[in-house]
Amino acid sequence: MSNEAITSEAQTAGERRAVALAFRISAVIEAVTWAGLLVAMLFKYAFSHNAIGVHIMGPIHGMAFLAYVVSTSLAARTFGWSFKLWFVGLCASIPPLATLPFERWIVRKGRLGA
Repeated sequence: MSNEAITSEAQTAGERRAVALAFRISAVIEAVTWAGLLVAMLFKYAFSHNAIGVHIMGPIHGMAFLAYVVSTSLAARTFGWSFKLWFVGLCASIPPLATLPFERWIVRKGRLGA
């Protein structure tokens, strides 16, 4: 095997690890910001009737959601997920905190590589 092939293989393995890490981090951040947005909405509607928390957490969660969608799509492409698995991953971003069990399940099933 040539040095070029070894370098290419190492680069590919590094890229796969980076995609897996990006997916795992974005899943956690999406869940945490979802929880933060729910707390902000609780304060807005139940306690203080002040929308400042929603104005802060809304855009943060929106960015986290978009990052999760992109990283899930990248992971699906990189690791050869089926359309159904990719779709379930995207749907996990809708219910609060559902990205956490989905991320754990994907890791347990070995769908993020070795």
